[in-house]
Amino acid sequence: MNAWHYFVNLLPNVRNDFVTWLQGFGLPSSLIIFLDSIIGITLILLFVFPMVMLFIWMERRFIARFQLRPGPNRCGPLGLLQPVADAVKILMKELIMPAKGDRLVHWIAPVVIFFAAFMVFAVFPIGSGTRGVFADLNIGILYVVAISSLAVIGIFMAGWGSNNKYSMIGAMRGVAQLISYEVPMVLSIVGVVMIVGSLQMSEIVGKQTVPFILLQPLGFLIYFIGAITELNRSPMDMIEADSEIVAGYFTEYSGMKFAMFYLAEYINTLAVAIIVATLFLSGWKGPFLPFWFWFLLKVLAVFMFILWMRATLVRLRIDQVMAFSWKFLLPVALINVFITAAEVLAWDTWMSGWQSFPWPFIFVNFAIAAGLIVLWSRFFFKLGGGKVEVGRLRARDSQRYGADSQAPVS
Repeated sequence: MNAWHYFVNLLPNVRNDFVTWLQGFGLPSSLIIFLDSIIGITLILLFVFPMVMLFIWMERRFIARFQLRPGPNRCGPLGLLQPVADAVKILMKELIMPAKGDRLVHWIAPVVIFFAAFMVFAVFPIGSGTRGVFADLNIGILYVVAISSLAVIGIFMAGWGSNNKYSMIGAMRGVAQLISYEVPMVLSIVGVVMIVGSLQMSEIVGKQTVPFILLQPLGFLIYFIGAITELNRSPMDMIEADSEIVAGYFTEYSGMKFAMFYLAEYINTLAVAIIVATLFLSGWKGPFLPFWFWFLLKVLAVFMFILWMRATLVRLRIDQVMAFSWKFLLPVALINVFITAAEVLAWDTWMSGWQSFPWPFIFVNFAIAAGLIVLWSRFFFKLGGGKVEVGRLRARDSQRYGADSQAPVS
């Protein structure tokens, strides 16, 4: 193996050499697996924490450019040490516990959310071969969906344990929002699973002769919108709507416990960027350059798109957010599943299988996606998808406050 090939697949080669070195000592296989797990966990931490710090810096600088201001530029060159300064400041804050809150539940809630965010990284493939993933489960994508759902428990515990009406409203919004958007998100993943024929994350990357965003444009949009909502990112950040419920379920949190919520949000954002890159952008695959370059490039591109949405779109109302899931995303996701099933059957029966370039379905699926979005959006508003009727609201307010009243439209 030449030096360039070793460098291109650095992580899998380092782990493989480490295991081979341990086997040379004649150690029991159980001990080798344990030590390999320790190395894998360490590598995950060394990857996640620097990426989270980079995300925090990128978001503050990127949003600042949209708002025509310089952003953080004092702590370190170009403000690169600003996340470190923020961490030091948060750690110096006092840990406040509500007098009538549930102390145990209040303490456990951020721990549940924090570790649930970390656990999903075990099955993400970031290189070829069996050593390119920490735990290459044959139900990898199902594991990701199951572990991601644990955040609902942590959010509800935070609202309940705080004994605060604003925290409880934020927690109930969070539970309703996460459960509602989990259904179309899972259905959007089903289309990818049907094409590949496997739930294994490494298998999904390996079978992408063409990025699945070209074959599943509708599935990509559904998953991405659902993920934005579950991340509590604009324009779907109703869980912590400042103008309505102070800060949502973590209103009563401060210091290190608040920092765990803050870090978990960015860790989940990193996880979503990796999932999108893995399912729809061919994962670590790319020509000429090392795999880790393509992997990081795709992850950063997805994150920048998330930031772009935050800087551009305004916050929706909670009724619009909920209606959009049940009346728009869910029916469209079901239609996408049936269309994908028909295409898989047709391609396997009449042609040479998905290993070849499925160019006919690229044009067909983009046309179907555009048509469904346009047609169903009109039907969505007829179903009462949260469309504001300003004239009706003003008429109601004029009856309530009088014809000459200047009361704002509610």
